[in-house]
Amino acid sequence: MNRPNIWSEGREILFEDNHLLVINKPAGLLVQGDATGDEPLSKKAAEYLKFKYKKPGEAFVGVCHRIDRPVSGVVVLAKTSKALSRLNEMFRDSLMTKTYWALTGKPPVPESGTLVHWLVKDTIRNVTKAYPEKHTQGLRSELRYELLGPAANRFLLKINPITGRPHQIRTQLATGLGTPIIGDVKYGFIAPLPDVSIALHARQLQLQHPVTKEAMTFVAPLPDAPHWDAARELFC
Repeated sequence: MNRPNIWSEGREILFEDNHLLVINKPAGLLVQGDATGDEPLSKKAAEYLKFKYKKPGEAFVGVCHRIDRPVSGVVVLAKTSKALSRLNEMFRDSLMTKTYWALTGKPPVPESGTLVHWLVKDTIRNVTKAYPEKHTQGLRSELRYELLGPAANRFLLKINPITGRPHQIRTQLATGLGTPIIGDVKYGFIAPLPDVSIALHARQLQLQHPVTKEAMTFVAPLPDAPHWDAARELFC
């Protein structure tokens, strides 16, 4: 049985035990399958587990949360149904702390604060619109942000989403602060990045292990991409 051509150096795997598989997802990869038919992270993870443990059948991989395709960073997958059920409850009830890093073309004003919007998803165009006032079709969305500092000709922001809505960080930074994420042309940045990613990275996830109850912190190194070089040198 030949090793599948995934995670050949093991750098993408941040943590693994009997219940969890934590991965530093590269930008451009879906977490879960969609209408494109492209192979998602969940499928690659199942192939990895099948090979590693020489399983005769399919390996169980449960998806409990997602980050957008052009976004990189921490993704937690469940290896057992018990872990999946408990993780689903934790993500539903926001019983974890998520930290993202984002690069923008200009600094936010003010340099730190809280954003609250009501988000409405346009499923046909796959975009989310943020409204500053309560909207009958909108979902209340909240995040906290802080400018960490300049990084070459860009600015590095730390973001802690309080809620977990589709495209929340992307649309709230663009609408609420007028600082779209670098490369995110869908939400107003002027040009795409060469690798068609956006400069948004799920940097850290803190949660309680769903089975052992241990407090855990997972940190994902920044991608090896030129637009992250200055941030890596200055802040890592």
